[in-house]
Amino acid sequence: MSSQRRVGVVLGYANILAKNLVNLVYTPMLLSFVGQAEYGVYQTANSFVFSLSLLTFGFSQAYVRFYTRMRAEGSETAIRRLNGMYLLLYAVVCILALVLGFYAASNASLIFSGGFTGEQVALAGALMAAMTVNVACTLFSTVFDAYILAHEEFRFQQSRQLLTTLATPLVAFALLLAGMGAVGVALAQLAVSACLLVFNARFAIGCLGMRFDVRHPDGALFRALAAFSAWIFANQVCDLVNQNIPNVLLGALADATAVSVFAVSVQIRSVFYSLSTTMSNVFTPQINRIVAESNDNAVLTDLMTRVGRYQMVLFCWVYCGFVLLGEFFIAAWAGPGFAEAYPLICLMVLPLVVPLTQNTGIEVQRAKNMHRARSVAMLAMAVVNVLVTLVATPQIGSWAPAIGYVLSIVLGNGLFMNWYYQRRVGLDMGMFWRRNLPVALTSAVVLAACIFVRESLPVVGWGSFLVWGVAYTTLFAASMWVVVLTPAERASAVARLPFFPRRS
Repeated sequence: MSSQRRVGVVLGYANILAKNLVNLVYTPMLLSFVGQAEYGVYQTANSFVFSLSLLTFGFSQAYVRFYTRMRAEGSETAIRRLNGMYLLLYAVVCILALVLGFYAASNASLIFSGGFTGEQVALAGALMAAMTVNVACTLFSTVFDAYILAHEEFRFQQSRQLLTTLATPLVAFALLLAGMGAVGVALAQLAVSACLLVFNARFAIGCLGMRFDVRHPDGALFRALAAFSAWIFANQVCDLVNQNIPNVLLGALADATAVSVFAVSVQIRSVFYSLSTTMSNVFTPQINRIVAESNDNAVLTDLMTRVGRYQMVLFCWVYCGFVLLGEFFIAAWAGPGFAEAYPLICLMVLPLVVPLTQNTGIEVQRAKNMHRARSVAMLAMAVVNVLVTLVATPQIGSWAPAIGYVLSIVLGNGLFMNWYYQRRVGLDMGMFWRRNLPVALTSAVVLAACIFVRESLPVVGWGSFLVWGVAYTTLFAASMWVVVLTPAERASAVARLPFFPRRS
């Protein structure tokens, strides 16, 4: 299993690298084919339809916990009933998603007429219809994906995602060449999602032996699942607000251009989420096993701190690098019309250093069935985000959802959650910050030094961009090695090098 986790992390970051390299070409290509306004319509429709993922009501993230406990008890019959319950549940969810999605698509004029032209409204309706079917395929695939995750088959999981990352833009490019515009992009995503569903089902059933019992529904099990999932669902509402609702509100209160600028900002912001969750996701089954078998807070704190330390180094390297070089990158990648995205990204990503280095704690809460308080706090912060966006968008445009987002992260994920981990969950957050704060402070010093030098040696082209990237990375790595890593960590890092001779 530890080998699977290592391979999963490596493939996960390979997937992130491939995805971002693809986006370097894909987003400008899409903008050149469809234009900034149509791209804004596409992002708005995508954000609106994505809200249908809430119909899972948090059941998808509850599976691993219940499966792990049943497996520890050796109850194969209970696992089959759990699988059967999920199969029936998601069949109903998919039907409901199709009904709601098609209804919204047929009434796009009522939703977007305030900010879109008539042609843009018609496009939004067509996009929402295709995206609805895509969401239904993705939702039903969750039944099998959860089983694969519970078995810690990270090699298959990440390989499949890498295939998806590469296949989607290729199919989209072919359809764009055929003159299908943004609708072609949505159809490409649908085709890949349908193939992914087939791959997941074949692997779970054929290779892992997933079996279903739909004839003996367990009412007590369903009630336990529903009670546990209700607060995960509340947290998903918060994620939906923070990730997608601002696009919809901007489309209704501002214009398609403002939506496109904010959408590019959110796209870059999502890279930071993927850098963090790729590492933490592979520890979900292990955390559930620790809680089920010993519930040892010292072991859980150590795991959260070690994973968080890796996440902190990675986050600070990428964030400080973006602050240093991102202004040129945005102008060269997306175009001069997206210059405002740079300060938006710098503002929104900075407070993410806290939740993105502590997201293994979310799984600890869920494994302990103590995630209710976090969901309540995040719901309150989502209300703050929406209120700020509604009130301030007419005056400051895309800055309104950015400010609302930052407030929700600082107050909810930062202040409240660290107090809750320490006082209620039983994790030693003092130890966490003693181990991780030096990484952030050292990174800030490196960034300040590089910005000072950049005033004399500015980034003026891709050549100087690459030179600066290499120089910054070298200085960052040297600073981490000399200032942050302990002697034991340095020795361990050297021992892991493939060319380092190992003692027998």
